[in-house]
Amino acid sequence: MNFSLYIAKRYLFSKSSNNAINIITAIAAIGVVVGAMSLFIVLSGFSGLKDFSLQFTNEFDSDLKILPESGKSITFSEAQKAQLQNIEGIQNFSEIIEERVFLHYKGKNHIAYIKGVDSRYGKVTQLDSIMYFGEWFVPHEHQVVVGLSTIAKLSMGVNDYSNLLEVYVPKPGTGQLNALDPSEAFNKENVVVSGVYQVNEDLDAKYVFSDLDFARNLLSMDSTKISSIEMKLLPNASEEKVRSKIEEIFPKNILIKNRIQQNDALYKMLNAENLAVYLIATLVVIIALFNVIGSIIMMVLDKRKNIKTLYNMGASLKEIRRIFFLQGTLMSLLGGMLGIFLGILAVLAQLKFEFVSITSTLPYPVQLKVINIVIVFATISVLGVLASKIASSRVREKLLV
Repeated sequence: MNFSLYIAKRYLFSKSSNNAINIITAIAAIGVVVGAMSLFIVLSGFSGLKDFSLQFTNEFDSDLKILPESGKSITFSEAQKAQLQNIEGIQNFSEIIEERVFLHYKGKNHIAYIKGVDSRYGKVTQLDSIMYFGEWFVPHEHQVVVGLSTIAKLSMGVNDYSNLLEVYVPKPGTGQLNALDPSEAFNKENVVVSGVYQVNEDLDAKYVFSDLDFARNLLSMDSTKISSIEMKLLPNASEEKVRSKIEEIFPKNILIKNRIQQNDALYKMLNAENLAVYLIATLVVIIALFNVIGSIIMMVLDKRKNIKTLYNMGASLKEIRRIFFLQGTLMSLLGGMLGIFLGILAVLAQLKFEFVSITSTLPYPVQLKVINIVIVFATISVLGVLASKIASSRVREKLLV
């Protein structure tokens, strides 16, 4: 066994004759364990919150979305539709028409977006998971599905045929001359609300789902024009290959966005918050490792006679420094591993027993991820090595005389 490692292990696991040194070492070791455990639990908690936040986009947004590079619409011919259907990797796609509309119901108003979808939309997104009440609209029946926030704001009911929802949209090419006459400036349709969806507060107030043809007629849009195409990919499909095939069908003036790109601002915000949480939690570990530095320095002072003996027996200054460097490193690594193990037990307990809750019905979300274990262990290792290097450098030649 390596000479320095052997002595370092003896110093780490054996008690000192000085009780104060034993207490300082125990405090330092506990600090590393608690710091590693805290860092792992914090990262696991944020991973759970991140997945909880993104589950709404996973339910609502498509795997890929084709958008116009400029303007509000793209041309989608029957030939292009046939070519898109033949692309390997695309499980299904849906044509979308989307535009801002004005809603009026019994004296109350709300501005939202009408989202006209075809019959394949349910095969692209998870409609069953977002429907809160009622049924999805029946095509060609002047029915719409609105969000829970819109229902609350307009105080609407479902399937209320005696009080219809009025949908207004500006006529193409209308200007300020006819703005005071709604009948001249706006297209208007009366619809019945057949169902209510719920995703999150913002999206629940944003969209009104309708049949594709209803939206096209309301907006006076050409039959070859659509706002976007949403696609669901096969589980093992290559996104890059699908993108390249799509670009051959639509050679210019389009954007292709995956789920992350569709929610670019949300992902950037969550990643920035994750980094901030990691840096703040790492400060706890750094403070704990200051205790390691202190305990190693105290050990150096306590073992001055032993150090002189080792030096007289032929040990070099470098080897003696290595003893205390390895002692600090072992304390950090073993404490870090124990802290991660306790953190894993705490996360598993939360997943099973849900003893920490946000509300009475919503347990605090956590996720047990291997990447968090790697991050915590790497952080403890790097900072522990650095702390041990600083502490071992206090072994100087004057201690050997």
